Amino acid sequence: METYADLIECEDLLLFANAAITSTGQREFHSQAGDQRISLGFLHDYIQGNYPDLYALTLALDVNEHNAALIIANLLRRKGGAGDARLIAWRLSRMSPPRVYRLFGRLRREGVNNRRTRAIVRDWLAGRPDLAFDAVKYRAAVKSAVRHAHLRPAGELGDFLFAPFSRARYETTVLEAWRRAHYDKSALYDLPYTVAEGFAARHGISRAVFLERIAPRLTRLERLRLTGAAERDGVRTAADLAALPLVRVASYVLSLDHRARAERRAELVGALRASAARAAGARAGTWGSVTAVLDDSFSSYGSAVKRRRPLAVALACHYLLEALAGTYRGLWVSGGTDPLMARPSGPTPLGRRIIDALETMETRPGLVVIVSDGWDNAPPGLAGEVLRVWRRRLDPAREVGVVHLNPVYDADEFDVRRLSPTVPTAGIRDAEDLPALVELARFAEGRTGV
Repeated sequence: METYADLIECEDLLLFANAAITSTGQREFHSQAGDQRISLGFLHDYIQGNYPDLYALTLALDVNEHNAALIIANLLRRKGGAGDARLIAWRLSRMSPPRVYRLFGRLRREGVNNRRTRAIVRDWLAGRPDLAFDAVKYRAAVKSAVRHAHLRPAGELGDFLFAPFSRARYETTVLEAWRRAHYDKSALYDLPYTVAEGFAARHGISRAVFLERIAPRLTRLERLRLTGAAERDGVRTAADLAALPLVRVASYVLSLDHRARAERRAELVGALRASAARAAGARAGTWGSVTAVLDDSFSSYGSAVKRRRPLAVALACHYLLEALAGTYRGLWVSGGTDPLMARPSGPTPLGRRIIDALETMETRPGLVVIVSDGWDNAPPGLAGEVLRVWRRRLDPAREVGVVHLNPVYDADEFDVRRLSPTVPTAGIRDAEDLPALVELARFAEGRTGV
């Protein structure tokens, strides 16, 4: 770092990046949703006020969609900032349509309707691959966005949004299917699942019949979400687990009871490893010797709205690090040796597991990755003391890299909870971000610049 001010800037940016990656403004194990939202709101105001240019550039980081939407809304409220438009458009193109439509709805409710905002809404809608499909699936949201941007859709789309029964027939297939579905049961199977579900209930179609016929039109996430309910009705949705993001697969595995996991071991482990191999890509096997300390204590349950999310991140990181490493060892806080059977339980003896990771001199790893919410309590503070002694006395040359990845935002600290000042900590939400976050942690130590 060139100056002390540069170091402060880096620390502030990392503080915000950790929050924007991990927090979604929802309840966590140790904090309420209101606390999360207030803390997160303060950080957004602080970074935007002190580093307005860097604030916009954080859209290029792997911040989660909740925070990306907050950043975009704050940028569009600000006067000027024309140079942000391309970055905003780029980020919107990578966000899920429901999240973008919710953002547009928020902008309308708050009266953010400057020319730049209208142009961004217009261009995003124009870039949609099938706006007619959106108009059916998210009709109210599309209608609101069109009105907010002062647009006048021509032809069938305009009629569908504002006078849907004014036409006796639509040429666009999905619009015509929506019109016919009001009186023709067979037409609803040409509609998106969420829309067809409402029509099926209206026509009194049994759940089993409906799921069996709509199954070919389900998206990958819909197949996964409906797997359990569909099987109870005797319908197989054929969810392709290996094609899903790694944390999604891990969350699904953890939602199963131990008996189901044991019966489907080969399938589930195969899906986790295939997803991890895809995430590792060309970096597979290039990280040398890696040891992971993985938190499966009771607090890894998360909360009712983020059920088992911290544990799912730890499980996903286990399989990704296994793929990235030349030699790998995973140590679970509970002492368990079967990752597939992981469950949130017991205290958090992180210090003891870190000692296990570092104590063998002959097989000292090149990198130790700790995946934990940072609540070290058996005994309290042991992990921090172990890391302090290790860094200052046993490995002052930093031959062994130690990185702490934390999937939980601490609202009271305005950051993810840290284990030790001597070890860099980065927030993590998706396992696919792990390689970049290890580099971001190096940035926190001042080894790389902005």
